[in-house]
Amino acid sequence: MQKVTTVNQLRNLIRQWRKKGLSIAFVPTMGNLHSGHIKLVREAKKQADRVVVSIFVNPTQFGAGEDFENYPRTERVDEDKLTEASVDLLFLPTIFEIYPNKASTRVSVGDLAALHCGAYRMGHFDGVATVVTKLFNMVQPDIAFFGEKDFQQLAVIRNMVQDLNIPVEILGVSTEREKDGLAMSSRNGYLTAKERAIAPKLYQALCMARDEVLQTKAFKTIEKENSTLLESEGFKVDYFSICNADNLQLATENDKSLVILVAAKLGRPRLIDNITFSKK
Repeated sequence: MQKVTTVNQLRNLIRQWRKKGLSIAFVPTMGNLHSGHIKLVREAKKQADRVVVSIFVNPTQFGAGEDFENYPRTERVDEDKLTEASVDLLFLPTIFEIYPNKASTRVSVGDLAALHCGAYRMGHFDGVATVVTKLFNMVQPDIAFFGEKDFQQLAVIRNMVQDLNIPVEILGVSTEREKDGLAMSSRNGYLTAKERAIAPKLYQALCMARDEVLQTKAFKTIEKENSTLLESEGFKVDYFSICNADNLQLATENDKSLVILVAAKLGRPRLIDNITFSKK
């Protein structure tokens, strides 16, 4: 695996690959890699001749009081994992390389960014959209891979690519879970042993809510009852929402393609998860 830290080094390698007619897949990450990230890499390797992974903890997607300074940085371990996964190129830029001279231009993604997580993390998705746009401009991949655990983020990026005519195909990859159902996340490491034992109840609530939707129980009742259940287990629920999977608006009884989105704090970390399904 090759490693570069500057845009010029990155572009020189990309240029060489392009001259050989090679296709390029891209997996952007913030590091502290787990099996979910490696699953993205495996899928990328199936789709392209070369795979680029970036590790960059993006400051513009963290709000006041969030964990940017303490976000886990495990670059040496991450490099070993990526080498073992046969990644072709690791892009490991500094903040100045991504945002030279305190770059002030931002990508704003509109109404979709104000829903759900956007209502609790002001400016978060603009930060995500900005850094992903910049990384796409730097890497210029044919295809990019994102985990479906961050379902709203995936929707934001798909919208952004369409709106800005960015020639990158976006593929979502299903959530990688622990044996007890907890969605893998870099923030799971913040959980205490007691909280870790409680955390799988988040996915259990999603599964129960899905079954209740399919049994035609009222959506508002399902949302309220499952939020109350999670609160009783020790979660502080931001939202538990049954949505149209295409536009993330709150679902109506006529919607067929559905996603249930949840975000809740459990001790220090804020956990997010979702479940998608179709209703006849």
